[in-house]
Amino acid sequence: MLERNVSDEEMTQAMMGGITFKKAKLKTGPKEEKVKTKAKKKTYITGTHGSASARHKAEIRQRRANRHKK
Repeated sequence: MLERNVSDEEMTQAMMGGITFKKAKLKTGPKEEKVKTKAKKKTYITGTHGSASARHKAEIRQRRANRHKK
């Protein structure tokens, strides 16, 4: 069995504060935000892909965003 030399300070801290065991973190790669619907795509939101309805919705969103700005 392995033994570890523990300083008095560490031992006191462990007795007074307790020991916390945490779950190991999973190794994951960089998170990528996936677009699940057409409505979340940048070209659709801004109406730049040519659809009249998308342009109209983009205008409505812009008006709503600017409504309370002074």
